[in-house]
Amino acid sequence: MSDMEATLEQNVDQSSDTEAAETDFQNSRLAEILIPIATAIGLLLVWQFGVRLFGVPEYIAPAPSDVAAEFVREFPLLLRNFWPTLYESVTGFLVGNLAAILIAIAFVHSRTVERAFFPIAVFINTIPILAIAPILVLIFGAGMTAKVVIAALICFFPTLVNMVRGLQAVSPQALELARILSASKTEVFWKMRLPSSLPFLFSALKIAATTCVIGAIVGEWIGADLGLGALIIDSTFNYRSSLLYATVFMSSGLSVILFATVSIAEKLVVRW
Repeated sequence: MSDMEATLEQNVDQSSDTEAAETDFQNSRLAEILIPIATAIGLLLVWQFGVRLFGVPEYIAPAPSDVAAEFVREFPLLLRNFWPTLYESVTGFLVGNLAAILIAIAFVHSRTVERAFFPIAVFINTIPILAIAPILVLIFGAGMTAKVVIAALICFFPTLVNMVRGLQAVSPQALELARILSASKTEVFWKMRLPSSLPFLFSALKIAATTCVIGAIVGEWIGADLGLGALIIDSTFNYRSSLLYATVFMSSGLSVILFATVSIAEKLVVRW
């Protein structure tokens, strides 16, 4: 009887420990969410009261309340300029990363191709995007194609480097085992190289999800009459600071949406 009571007490203690661990985990998750939100709210309050306290002119630094009011008032205008930038960013993201993945596969399977073209990719990456954007606008015109190419170009190199490294991350022992088992290059690629490259790939895609928006906006700065980049230039020249800040925040929101989409895709694909 005493053994049964001891067993029951032990089970109760284990269940209480489990509940305590679950509570601590929930509290830590809640803290991870609340701390950044509280920090952002605190910074906005400092901004709001700092602008009002020091009497900063609105055309230099509008208060968050002014930016929010302008965002609501000019939301149709912001939304009309949001869609072209979204299209350019997403299309550039897909084109640039797809090209980087295909070239990385070619590099891994042919050392000659890598030696021939990798230095060229490095050289192109060293050219500042603000310097190459006018050249691309001259080549492709002031339409949407130039913006897509600029967004793709700014996504290309990080994905290329990470994808090559990921495809080469397979251990030599695993490759030797594949040779012993007479595995073909296709089987080695799909069953070994590609799974090992996915964490590297998604790390690069997260970077590209934000930089593609930068590329699209830079392209719109060079030559466009529609898009968030064009609206930034227009509001700057017309001293509409509230609209400028609202446009910047909308651009940041687009980057956050793309980054979150890639993060969700990573959790669905990379399960190990």
